[in-house]
Amino acid sequence: MVSASSNNQHRAPSGPALGLRFLLLACLSILLLVIDQRQNYLDIARKAIGAFVYPLHVVVDAPISTWLWITESTATRNELQLENSRLRAERLLTNARLQKYAALEAENTRLRAMLEATPRSSDRIRVSEIMSVSANPFRHVVVVDKGTRDGVFDGQAMVDANGVVGQVIEAGLLSSQGILISDPDHALPVEVNRNGLRTIAVGSGEFARLDLPFLANNADIQEGDLLVTSGLGGAFPAGYPVAVVDAVKRIPQEPFASVSAIPSAALNQIREVMLIWPGIAAETDETASASEDAGDVDE
Repeated sequence: MVSASSNNQHRAPSGPALGLRFLLLACLSILLLVIDQRQNYLDIARKAIGAFVYPLHVVVDAPISTWLWITESTATRNELQLENSRLRAERLLTNARLQKYAALEAENTRLRAMLEATPRSSDRIRVSEIMSVSANPFRHVVVVDKGTRDGVFDGQAMVDANGVVGQVIEAGLLSSQGILISDPDHALPVEVNRNGLRTIAVGSGEFARLDLPFLANNADIQEGDLLVTSGLGGAFPAGYPVAVVDAVKRIPQEPFASVSAIPSAALNQIREVMLIWPGIAAETDETASASEDAGDVDE
């Protein structure tokens, strides 16, 4: 027994040392990162992993969806009647406004024809639900339930009923990742709706604040100005609300003013977003419009 124990103690290890294995794995990881960064070879693997993880997102979202369904199903009859009456009144008001907008659109079309200008195309929009939100407090990233199968593409704009929300950063097969405009790594070309002044809105890391760091001290901007998308860069169509300026501080010793704005969309409360396909010609035939998917809306 003593002899066997002595042989085991002097026996050389059969595999490489722990430090050597760690070094090899680290080198392999760095090599894969460099290859993926330069050649994007792992994009198919990422999409496959995203498709594999999609059922997990559905399972995680299932309790909330079930609870919302139960809550909506158990609403009282009086509440439903009141909401129905309110919606009818809103529909009548909206129809009245749409009649005015239809007249304005017809007038705009006539004026463009007189000027021999190119008619402005409308945007196709599709509603998508948010499945999960990143737990990292320094990253404002969400996962939506639409992917390349639905025509989603990288860089696609996301909005809600109040304004711009963000854009898609990685489109998977069944779901996609989107970055919010409040993320510190996101920058959005905007313009002041009052005078057309163009600048860049940068995420501050807070859901309720955007920074405008590139405005000179003598720039014509003031509190209450509405910021809208300028259309530059091609990612966001022009004219969508982004934020409202809430603070302007002009520092004489500095070349730029300190300007901040409040996003139009409630970025920390959204449950649905609308994905935009810009430059899609408007349907004028009612039959063609009726044949479109129920989730698509032409503005």
